[in-house]
Amino acid sequence: MWKSRILAVLFIILGILAGYFDIAGSFSFTPDFLKREFSLGPDLQGGISLEYKADTSSIPDSERSDAMAGLRDIIENRVNLFGVSEPIIQVKKRGDEDRLIVELAGVFDIDNAIKIIGETPYLEFQTLKTGVTIEDLQKKQDAQDLAGVLNSFEATKLTGRFLQKARLEYDQTTLESTVGLDFNNEGRDLFAKITKDNIGKPVAIFLDGVSVSIPIVREEIKEGQAVISGNFSRTEAQKLVRNLNSGALPVPISLIKEETLGAYLGADTLSRMLRAGLYGLIGVALFLIFFYRLPGLIAVVALLIYTSLALTLFKLIPIYLTSAGIAGFILSIGMAVDANILIFERTKEELQKGKSLAIAVEEGFSRAWLSIRDSNASSLITSIILFYLGSQSVAGFALTLGLGIVLSMLSAITITRTFLRAVEFKENSLMRKLYGAS
Repeated sequence: MWKSRILAVLFIILGILAGYFDIAGSFSFTPDFLKREFSLGPDLQGGISLEYKADTSSIPDSERSDAMAGLRDIIENRVNLFGVSEPIIQVKKRGDEDRLIVELAGVFDIDNAIKIIGETPYLEFQTLKTGVTIEDLQKKQDAQDLAGVLNSFEATKLTGRFLQKARLEYDQTTLESTVGLDFNNEGRDLFAKITKDNIGKPVAIFLDGVSVSIPIVREEIKEGQAVISGNFSRTEAQKLVRNLNSGALPVPISLIKEETLGAYLGADTLSRMLRAGLYGLIGVALFLIFFYRLPGLIAVVALLIYTSLALTLFKLIPIYLTSAGIAGFILSIGMAVDANILIFERTKEELQKGKSLAIAVEEGFSRAWLSIRDSNASSLITSIILFYLGSQSVAGFALTLGLGIVLSMLSAITITRTFLRAVEFKENSLMRKLYGAS
């Protein structure tokens, strides 16, 4: 009994401390190390949303999925490199078109965001079209027919998608700044084939659709190394190396839609969700107390501790909260209530069989445990699948739901059980009625 009471007091103290940490930022006297804010998505704190169209026409259908996944990862790394907070980057299909959605929370300078993303270069290697000779190309160059020169080439499969590393180099003769390229194994094989098939011919290197170098291939290059020489200054070459290393795009992209969500709209959305969650919590608390009396009141206290601990966990990890993520958390509260209801119903059944309060409580937990375990395990498995296979917004929902499920089991099986054990079981009609016995 005393051990349970001590644990119950510790749980209450832990809940109070967690609750204070959750709202610590609201008080001026709070130490700075405790003032940690929740990480909110653009739908809750405002931000910008950019939608890009990806040109995958030159990529085989079987490779498009991998190319778009690579594009998403590269843009995410690029945005993180420049210090933009917590990007949400998704790949979607719009009919036959591949789209990239970029959402940046707390960012309102849309021009700067577009510049950051757009600075990532699209690198590709092109060879002369069939029927076009070097003499034809030379005539167009002499005539300064830039458009004619660019139409003289056709794309190959070798793009920045296969780039392993870029580095700053210097031409030994002219001391000009150049950019060395190292390809991965697949890129090395492609580059070897391109150089072997085009000995004595030019291979053009394009960045963002602009030709920066058109070297003549002298021999097959098997090592998977190339050099870009475009009369770069040292600063330009350094910037190009940095951008290529932060991720050369596997496919070209073009901005087709931009949207700004103001901070006020985000704050209004957050306020509505918090009110909805609070009203729901109050409604659940009244339901538990009305139908289950003393155990219901104990469950409400355990539920408040669970809520405080869950919000603290979201701050500490931290978890990036969006509307979907908060919805997952609210759903987990409902599952915590469901577990308590199962326990209380089993306890009532044991009391109606004439068992003592102490035995009925223990039997109620034991009988309810299998149902709680199975239902929560199936929900947890679903959350894991959604987290790994769903979009980023769905993954946020799954993450908060999954963590909430684990904590809800702790709340129902450990905290509620400890509180009930801490109550002195007096065998009289009043106590039995407070526990729901008829």
